[in-house]
Amino acid sequence: MSGSGETTLTSQEYISHHLTFLSSGDGFWSFNIDSMFFSVLLGVVMLWIFHRVAKNATTGVPGKLQCFVEMLVEFVDGTVKDVFSGKSALIAPLAITIFGWVFLMNLMDLIPIDFLPHVAGMLGLSHLRVVPSADVNITMSMSLGVFILVLFYSFKIKGPLGFAKELTLQPFNHWAFIPINFILEMVTLISKPVSLGLRLFGNMYAGELIFILIAGLLPWWSQWILSVPWAIFHILIITLQAFIFMVLTIVYLSQASEDH
Repeated sequence: MSGSGETTLTSQEYISHHLTFLSSGDGFWSFNIDSMFFSVLLGVVMLWIFHRVAKNATTGVPGKLQCFVEMLVEFVDGTVKDVFSGKSALIAPLAITIFGWVFLMNLMDLIPIDFLPHVAGMLGLSHLRVVPSADVNITMSMSLGVFILVLFYSFKIKGPLGFAKELTLQPFNHWAFIPINFILEMVTLISKPVSLGLRLFGNMYAGELIFILIAGLLPWWSQWILSVPWAIFHILIITLQAFIFMVLTIVYLSQASEDH
């Protein structure tokens, strides 16, 4: 029996239903419409919030929203200055965008698990998953964007020849070890976006799954005993995962910007 009172679904069917995306297409070329919709929506919400604060900013006593945004900007700016060793006007705005966007995507995990899918069902949609960062396609797409920036800065700062030397002459600085060096450095390079995307996906997928298990396996009147403590603890995970994604992005771009 489902946690929302739907007696037509067994616990297994209920869990499977909540783990199914609203998709279009088949196989590799299928698109998870719900993940893309909420990703874009939350990105627009974040831009609207920052635009509103910037437009209505005052030098007097700031409002609560302006105060919060200013604290967030100062925190991210300080983190960038501590981690990023080069000079770039892109890094700080990129960092604040990543942190805010990932945080809002993660925050969707705190919405009651049956609320938005029930609304979607009333609108005729068969499935709906509302946490974009619990979709590996979204997290890997973001990490791929970071990877492209890493390659861009590597070529820009070090040049093609310098980047090639970095991939072939370390850790063993001898021509005989070029094949071994290249394999080791390529594994290190490719592992950066893979670990970046999978780390965020794994943590958010696990958090979402726990909420689904609580709702699917416990009677509705007892779910709060586990869901409320987990939601409180999950606030820390949501914030920490957004921070880790931002910091690792800065670290990778800092390494790419170092001119050896």
